[in-house]
Amino acid sequence: MNIFATFEARVRAAVQGLIQAGQLPEGLDLSRVVVEPPRDASHGDLATNAALVLAKEAKTNPKALGEALAAELRRDPDVVDASVAGPGFINLRLAPGTFHAVVRAALTEGDAYGRGAVPEGKAPAGKVNIEYVSANPTGPMHVGHGRGAVFGDALANLLVASGRDVTREYYINDAGAQVDVLARSAFLRYREALGEAVGPVPDGLYPGDYLVPVGQALADTHGRTLLDQPESQWLPTVRAFAIDAMMDLIRGDLARLGIHHDVFFSEATLQEAVPVLLADLREKGLVYEGRLPPPKGQLPEDWEDREQTLFRTVEFGDDVDRPLLKSDGSFTYFASDIAYHRDKIQRGATDLIDVLGADHGGYVKRMQAAVKAVSDGRATLDVKLCQLVRLLRAGEPVKMSKRAGEFITLAEVVDEVGRDAIRFMMLYRKNDATLDFDLAKVVEQSKDNPVFYVQYAHARCVSVFRQAREAMPAEDFSRDGLLGEADLSLLADSGEAEIMRLIAQYPRVIEAAAAAHEPHRVAFYLYELASSLHGFWNKGKDLPQLRFVNPTDRNSTRARLALVEALRGVIASGLAVLGVTAPAEMR
Repeated sequence: MNIFATFEARVRAAVQGLIQAGQLPEGLDLSRVVVEPPRDASHGDLATNAALVLAKEAKTNPKALGEALAAELRRDPDVVDASVAGPGFINLRLAPGTFHAVVRAALTEGDAYGRGAVPEGKAPAGKVNIEYVSANPTGPMHVGHGRGAVFGDALANLLVASGRDVTREYYINDAGAQVDVLARSAFLRYREALGEAVGPVPDGLYPGDYLVPVGQALADTHGRTLLDQPESQWLPTVRAFAIDAMMDLIRGDLARLGIHHDVFFSEATLQEAVPVLLADLREKGLVYEGRLPPPKGQLPEDWEDREQTLFRTVEFGDDVDRPLLKSDGSFTYFASDIAYHRDKIQRGATDLIDVLGADHGGYVKRMQAAVKAVSDGRATLDVKLCQLVRLLRAGEPVKMSKRAGEFITLAEVVDEVGRDAIRFMMLYRKNDATLDFDLAKVVEQSKDNPVFYVQYAHARCVSVFRQAREAMPAEDFSRDGLLGEADLSLLADSGEAEIMRLIAQYPRVIEAAAAAHEPHRVAFYLYELASSLHGFWNKGKDLPQLRFVNPTDRNSTRARLALVEALRGVIASGLAVLGVTAPAEMR
């Protein structure tokens, strides 16, 4: 049950009523009409912008149109009052029974409440491909990788919750110079495993101890045979072995966070696809030989004033056409990226999402242009950039790793603070804002620690039922029992009304967060919902008649337990979207 979608339909019906009455012209564009919570809860339960967005097209005054629509909406039996505020916003106060129906819907639908929430016709029907993490397979993941991993996984969960068909994908960068460096680094550890004194790791190789077991595994598998081979012979063998080992390490790091991908796509498999792509682009007239103008400001060292093979990305919204071939005749990374994204489209995806680090900002326009070009406008690309993570402990920077040497590994952070703290706190700030992650603060048991505050709310809901069963053992406090017997009209306190209003917002939160690709909205909502529960709990300490469990008042207890169970289900559902557990008790 989504009361926002329900009343949006009723607002549109009210507009149609005015059209039929001759007060408005035919053919108005209703696509921008929305119903949402008012900015100030004291103004009502719902607000609509209908009069504001329709007035110009209808050639009328927005406030006058608002009054006419408000009069129509007052005829709705579920509307207690409709008033016009400011330049034409219409605020609606709903009958309490509307929110009682929301509570019953949350109880009846259980885990399905709020999910599949995007109304028909509002969301694209195509498949979503979301690529995230895609860390180079040259070592363990660090905390910065973890932010993109958590964001991408929560976004995938969110899109699934909104009813979308989602593929979770990891792009393995296994064709660049960095994997040759990895192979040489692993070969050094292989020699070390065979008893050679290799000394300090030379500059340009990866120094981390994580390659020591890879070297030992190479020795166990190949013995001393690789030592007798020239580099040109052992390099491909060691490279493939080391990449597999690193990907196993990365998969393990991701599994610690509850993250699993559907597809692991190898960059090396694109070797045949890129020439085919270039030929197709030439046939479409999208490639030409030309010179690029010098960049504005200081010239970068790699800029070349020469004739190049260029892709007409400007025609599709980019700032400048982009080269597809390097001066040595090899393909640019951009050419490989286009071929990769075309492969996603050929596999059926129409909505592509790339989750990347903040240093990829210059990548966005060119890839959006490329996707538009190779899909003939049928596919879209949204690039979500994740800003840096500053790792702190009690406010002081944390820099060195026991294992990687140069950075703190993600595994070390998971071991110290746990999966839930990492996932929730990574999502409690918008992805494009720098995140200060304090190892000491994320394990505090206080209101200032959002993950604790929300999980504690869920555990508190569970504890209410334990108290109720101890105090009233003969009562049926199952969900079915509450649905059948709870008199929700007894929920008359302002704190109870606030909780019901927030429960009603959950389907819209899922819808809006999914449409905007912003899972942090779910985290913010859960904190607000938890705050409403804790606030009402504290109110009951001072006013015994408002306590959730009152053995002398069976009816109010049943009504409040129905509310608590509905709220608990929403918290559990929202935490599941974020990939965070919903504990039954807190220690």
